[in-house]
Amino acid sequence: MKIGIIGAGQIGGTLIRQYSKAGHTIKMTNSSGIEKLKKLEEETGAKAVSLTEVVKDIDVLVISIPFIAIPELSKSLAHNISSGTIVIDTTNYYPIRDGRIDEIENGTPESVWVSNHLSQPVIKVYNSILAASLILAGLPEGSPSRIALPVSGDNERSKKIVASLVNDSGFDTLDIGSLQDSWRQQPGSPIYCTDLNLLQLKNNFLNAKRNLLPARRDLALQFILKQKPELWKEWWKDCVANNRVVYETDLSE
Repeated sequence: MKIGIIGAGQIGGTLIRQYSKAGHTIKMTNSSGIEKLKKLEEETGAKAVSLTEVVKDIDVLVISIPFIAIPELSKSLAHNISSGTIVIDTTNYYPIRDGRIDEIENGTPESVWVSNHLSQPVIKVYNSILAASLILAGLPEGSPSRIALPVSGDNERSKKIVASLVNDSGFDTLDIGSLQDSWRQQPGSPIYCTDLNLLQLKNNFLNAKRNLLPARRDLALQFILKQKPELWKEWWKDCVANNRVVYETDLSE
């Protein structure tokens, strides 16, 4: 499959590595200049290209950039994405980083907001897993303890294709509904960055309490803000455990 990836940070960079390893043809770009992608290019075989080029002749486009950068990206991508391209949105809204966005504060699901700005349908996935889990916790298909990721969107065929890509990266998936339902996988939900297997995910995704998401999101974030980013391998499992407590995740099967 031909995949374009915008953003080569912790999530985007990991997907570049995983998809390349699975045999997909990858083009990638970032905001700091493609010359800074040379090392990743040599490591993976993915091709570093401009933003204009990354959306050409691809089957899937992955957007993995800071949430607040979406409006500016939409200006650059206006009318450039083919109608047949599946767009994956991995982003999350954090007011402490992105500033207050009234539409979202008033109830618009984050990925609906993204889709509206891009004037493009999107499939939401990979937003609900820590970069550390994405890097370290993937397992072969059929593994009993394999982590499952929620997927939401309005096109059934697109969701199935996305699910196959998630499988290539080492994780199961659960279709939790339309893009309007994607609030159930936003920060603050019992299924957000809690590393659940498929059965646990099925047991929890309907338990999300929409009115409690912002407060729980901000409370869980306090743990991360106290950590040293460079020591992430030492604390990421504690972060997952903290999220499970704050979000009242049910771990029964």
